[in-house]
Amino acid sequence: MNRLQGKHILITGASQGLGRELALTYAREGASGLALVARNNEALDEVRARVRELAPETRVLTINADLTRQAQIERVIATTLSEFGGRLDVLVNNASALGPTPMPFLLDYPLEDFRAVLDTNLVAPFLLIKKALPAMIETGGSIINVTSDAGATGYPGWGAYGISKFGLEGMSETWAAELADAGVRVNLVDPGEMNTKMHRDAEPDEDPTQWADPTSVTEVFIYLASDESRAVNGKRFQAQEENWGQDEAAKAASNDE
Repeated sequence: MNRLQGKHILITGASQGLGRELALTYAREGASGLALVARNNEALDEVRARVRELAPETRVLTINADLTRQAQIERVIATTLSEFGGRLDVLVNNASALGPTPMPFLLDYPLEDFRAVLDTNLVAPFLLIKKALPAMIETGGSIINVTSDAGATGYPGWGAYGISKFGLEGMSETWAAELADAGVRVNLVDPGEMNTKMHRDAEPDEDPTQWADPTSVTEVFIYLASDESRAVNGKRFQAQEENWGQDEAAKAASNDE
């Protein structure tokens, strides 16, 4: 408990699924401030109410925004920094768009949908990082980008979603290399198959009870948001893999000695 005390954290896609669970988990871990971003105001209000029940001392800011629009991304960052006194310690790029369902092959993929998915899953994280960096560099910080196994292997039918995650992984590695001496770390987390609305929409014929609950994959996100990972940069973590963080935690500890 309290591994995130004093941290001010921005989470996109925070109204449901993994984003919602991260908001609750970070609150339990003592985060000082949470900026929660999504399109659904009603769902955001529910998450805010739940956070306040769990951690009354945590300041909660909810921001309704369409992350495919640059002006709204700029508003998200400006509002967050204004409310948190110019401080941002952690940025979690969790918001994702799946695209049309049933998911078409690339040959049949509508161009408008293709662009919309890349705008949400790749361009938005790029802009959020770019706009947040000046504040994060001042005190150091952690950027956590949520990826997928579809970003490491091309699966038929996963189209723009998979391609966007391939791009996110490459972009994360580039940001990590460019920021290696800036005190801001950039890492990737693949949460694995989870029982979320997006996954159920993507694979409606599968049994969602066989997939992990988002509550079971949060430990790596706590680690990466905390000072325990301050020496870890440019890594890809699989949240459901046993002992996912043991090696990196050990390396980080030895580097600090």
